[in-house]
Amino acid sequence: MAVRAKDVVAVLEQLAPPRLAEEWDNSGWQVGDPGAEVDKVLLALDVTPEVAKEATKYSAQLIISHHPVLLKGIKSVRRDDPSSDLIYRLIGAGIGVYAAHTNLDSARDGVNEVLARSLGLRESEVLQPAKHEQFIKLVVFVPEEHAETLREALGRAGAGWIGKYSDCTFNTRGTGTFRPREGASPHIGTVGELERVDEVRIETMVRKSELGRVVGAMLQAHPYEEVAYDLYPLENNDAKLGLGRIGFLELPVTLAGLAVKVKNILQAQSVRYGGHPDALVKKIAVCGGSGGDLWPLARRRGADVLVTGDIRYHAARDMHAAGMHFVDAGHFATERVVLPELRDNLSLAMAAAGMPLEIMVSGVEQEPWFTVS
Repeated sequence: MAVRAKDVVAVLEQLAPPRLAEEWDNSGWQVGDPGAEVDKVLLALDVTPEVAKEATKYSAQLIISHHPVLLKGIKSVRRDDPSSDLIYRLIGAGIGVYAAHTNLDSARDGVNEVLARSLGLRESEVLQPAKHEQFIKLVVFVPEEHAETLREALGRAGAGWIGKYSDCTFNTRGTGTFRPREGASPHIGTVGELERVDEVRIETMVRKSELGRVVGAMLQAHPYEEVAYDLYPLENNDAKLGLGRIGFLELPVTLAGLAVKVKNILQAQSVRYGGHPDALVKKIAVCGGSGGDLWPLARRRGADVLVTGDIRYHAARDMHAAGMHFVDAGHFATERVVLPELRDNLSLAMAAAGMPLEIMVSGVEQEPWFTVS
């Protein structure tokens, strides 16, 4: 079975739903042909010339990056223009690029969840919850011999995803009755006669934003001319999605000790911290990338310290004045931690969908600067 780039993206978007992306973001397709065949995928934080060469070396047809390559405006794509030469090269090499940016930050097993787990936080919760999306319960009735085919179609379209589980359904057997009228073209039965069929009632959950796609897939896979199905609005909310995490260390440590721990675990090139070195901290807020603006929220929620990257000078001054400690491990180190887990989760999900392929984490990425000690 040929795997196409759009198939990989469809599975990825179950792990990092596009609805979680911030309004200003440009997550999604950046370059390439969604219909192109793919057997190797390269994961990276950034699409740099080095990463593009790496993809070419390993014959990867798709790069999944965290940061969009098209976040700033590009008005032309020219070989002699440094701002667009990379895109020119990617197109020429037939390499597609898809970015999972702020949606991966807020995802269940995204940047912030992995960062919190890596630092050993317990009782971890979302720091800034994502806007809740309504769920819909879809109920459909289908002849028993077609139930498995319909369940597979629903799962591929995005129905039945609950946390780390896909293809979640509940099934009840019963008897369906109907009488085809004049002009009908029944799959089962005879015009004018009452028909009784052994059917399965399939129940599953669907995000409202994905309902159109799921219902379309259901109608296409269903054998009946007229499909009987119900839609019920639900009040379920997913509180495990959003930016940042906040939790507890097993034992208190000094702020200086936490800074050393963060540097070692994240293999950061350098770490800055603010506050008294000997202050004991236990309740920790984290946000991968540039999370300095979340410090007032972290403080209101009782965090002793915020671990993030790219803390600006004036934000650091404000945190000092408010008595809020911080550890700045850099943008790169606080986000790259997600790539191995994304590789594992995407590989498992692709295999479960019957589309196994090779997924690699870039080995050439590094911090964009050097430090002097």
